Amino acid sequence: MNYEVIEDNGFKYIEAGEGEPLILLHGLMGELSNWEHTIDHFKDRYHVLVPILPIYELPILTLGVKSLAKHLYRFLKHKKLEQIVLIGNSLGGHVGLVFTTMHQEHVKAMVLTGSSGLYENSFGGSFPRRESYDYIREKVEFTFYSPVTATKELVDDVFKTVNDRSKVIRILALAKSAIRHNMAKELGKITIPVSLIWGKQDKVTPPDVAEEFHELLPNSELNWVEECGHAPMMEQPEIFNKYLNSFLDRILLK
Repeated sequence: MNYEVIEDNGFKYIEAGEGEPLILLHGLMGELSNWEHTIDHFKDRYHVLVPILPIYELPILTLGVKSLAKHLYRFLKHKKLEQIVLIGNSLGGHVGLVFTTMHQEHVKAMVLTGSSGLYENSFGGSFPRRESYDYIREKVEFTFYSPVTATKELVDDVFKTVNDRSKVIRILALAKSAIRHNMAKELGKITIPVSLIWGKQDKVTPPDVAEEFHELLPNSELNWVEECGHAPMMEQPEIFNKYLNSFLDRILLK
């Protein structure tokens, strides 16, 4: 990762560039490095920020998608940012959706890629074989279309995380919170432009999830990324950036 993590007033984040603010939100098991290609591509034209969601810091009794959305609000207030574009992958998309239902006046547009919020297939309710490196590698590979994307470094990070008892309890609590907080009845209230950039071979949030988001979000577009799983910005970054660039041009440079 070529970017320094800034620690400021209780917040941790990456920041690069100037211009219209783009807020990139990582997933439950996602690293900031998942967004490296996106930051590289857009930092010359936009103010790009990637906050670390405090999955392992918030009190366990209040941990959930709503508490992460409240953290995002505090972060944006601290940075004095109001008119933003939210870009979220997996759980990050879900957090962005919850934030937008609460503070739509602060959001110009949103991009969802492999977002939770309707339903998803992931590790499930537990990690019954978390001590097995091969099992974890298979689960990480499940996330992508091409197993090559599941590098040893990535698998090592996930293996370390799921074998930390305190972390895995929080991950499971958040996963259950995401399942409980189904957004279907709230999506119609989100009237800002939304771009769905979705892996056609996503097995975690399959294509019919994207189609349902598209149907329920009144001002949305749906863009498919072929030969791609749950994280297009990692697996097919050039195509993801092309779709994102086109969307930003339309909504911000009118």
